[in-house]
Amino acid sequence: MYQIIDGKKISQEIKEELKEKVAVLKEQGKTICLAVIQVGNDPASSVYVGNKKKACAYIGIESQSYELPEETTQQELLELVQRLNADDKVNGILVQLPLPKQIDEGKVIQTIAPEKDVDGFHEKNVGALCVGSKGYVSCTPLGIIQLLKRSGVEIAGKNCVVIGRSNIVGKPMALLLLRENGTVTVCHSRTQNMKEITKQADILVVAVGKPKLIDDTYIKEGAVVIDVGIHRGADNKLCGDVDFEKAAPHTSAITPVPGGVGPMTIAMLMYNCVSSVSENPVP
Repeated sequence: MYQIIDGKKISQEIKEELKEKVAVLKEQGKTICLAVIQVGNDPASSVYVGNKKKACAYIGIESQSYELPEETTQQELLELVQRLNADDKVNGILVQLPLPKQIDEGKVIQTIAPEKDVDGFHEKNVGALCVGSKGYVSCTPLGIIQLLKRSGVEIAGKNCVVIGRSNIVGKPMALLLLRENGTVTVCHSRTQNMKEITKQADILVVAVGKPKLIDDTYIKEGAVVIDVGIHRGADNKLCGDVDFEKAAPHTSAITPVPGGVGPMTIAMLMYNCVSSVSENPVP
């Protein structure tokens, strides 16, 4: 029987630990503030921003909200980011993606001061991950490592396959698994014989953005499967990149959608915010 890796439960554990840490920091006179910027009113973005604000309130950190109109220019957004960079009261800056088409996302991300880039997207933080030095790590891959560790999954020495090579998930995921001494292969749209590769995986992380692409024919018996995708099907139900019903019986552990990786992303954003003032934010 396979284990369902419960992201809701594990993310709640992390938030409780962070809440305790923040209370201690407040006693020491240290406060934390996250500035969240949203441009336009994309419904999904509004939900994410709302969840981030709730998480901030829950663990006891301040959040500043900047809701800008859809027609905001790139220059106006960059000026706001630069003001927040210079504000000593602000520890972290998050610009909710995607941005309207008139704004260059890359330019905005690189304008955020690396020491306030709690999303872990700035080139300096990505470079720090590559060479193993201190920096913020992208929240979703960081959350996946916590899911594995807190579910008792050993990473060291295991064959780990990541499907997807995005800058936000695939690439940092591969680097984090390497950091944990996994043997890592990255598959993508040009990979040949993908099933042969994925069927060697002890740990399979799927981040391709295609609903139910990965079924049991891609999975080694007893593998651990982490599904990063989230989609709304024709039946209005949420599903992932993995066909859960077909895949799950062949795994030893698997994340559901929803309730798997998703809740961990916000928990690790909170972790990054707290780590801006604390070396060891979680016991």
